Amino acid sequence: MTQQRIGIRIGIVGAGLMGHGIAQAFAVAGHRVDIQEPDPDRRSRILDHVRRNLTELGQDDAAVERIHPRGTLEDTVGQADVVIEAVPEDLELKQRIFAAVEAVAPPHALLASNTSVIPITRIMEPLRDKTRAMGTHWWNPPYLIPLVEVIQTPDTGDAPIAAMIDLLTSIGKMPVHVRKDVPGFIGNRLQHALWREAMALVQNGVCDARTVDTVVKASFGRRLAVLGPLENADLVGTDLTLAVHEHVLPDLDRTPGPLPLLRELVASGRLGMKAGGGFQSWTEEERAEIHTRLAAHLQRLDGIELG
Repeated sequence: MTQQRIGIRIGIVGAGLMGHGIAQAFAVAGHRVDIQEPDPDRRSRILDHVRRNLTELGQDDAAVERIHPRGTLEDTVGQADVVIEAVPEDLELKQRIFAAVEAVAPPHALLASNTSVIPITRIMEPLRDKTRAMGTHWWNPPYLIPLVEVIQTPDTGDAPIAAMIDLLTSIGKMPVHVRKDVPGFIGNRLQHALWREAMALVQNGVCDARTVDTVVKASFGRRLAVLGPLENADLVGTDLTLAVHEHVLPDLDRTPGPLPLLRELVASGRLGMKAGGGFQSWTEEERAEIHTRLAAHLQRLDGIELG
């Protein structure tokens, strides 16, 4: 059950998929949210996006009234207690935004970037006061996925980290403290290590893409929601885990950069579902069915006690 903490004002910079989803999560919990989108046409659609999400979830759409689309940065963060940046993964853009945010946001406001992979220390370089700056990596869709990685840099104070973790817990999220600012943090390092090996299996002719996905979904993928990798290692025994590693780790892919197969797909315009094909081919109907099935699955998991 989400606790409501009225009085904390949230400013969100960027109203794309992640931005309006994060706004929804805070608004449902009772907080006022100001969200910036400079483009008038896109700004006019923010509340419709949130209202549609809430309707699909069977939730009261009254939360939409607590979300206020803004055209300027000052209107968005000028009275904010917490600022979350959710713009595209462009380091220079994020740095410019935080320099501008620091100039207009209250001095007590917590400043957070929702980057998925860029080290927070790099993003926050332009700031004069880095003690209140951190990462909050939400997962898509942010109103359904409970995890938020809270990333501390060498400059971030302990009190701001504790305040952010407390706030996220109060709105029903499951924040974790990432104590060292490394690229990809925890979740994406694990996820993309798996993806690289999956791509390597296809690239090396071991199997096709559909087979890789079937193996994951029909085996260890079924356990992951309730049994993490290190819990599983303890379950089977560290001695057996060591024996397996002695045989399999030397043969795993070690390519230091993106695999040639992935580069070839991008170069040929096979950009995934949005382009009708990536590792596999996708129709519009299949793409819509995937989104529907994923949302239904995440809703079923919502409320399950983890850890």
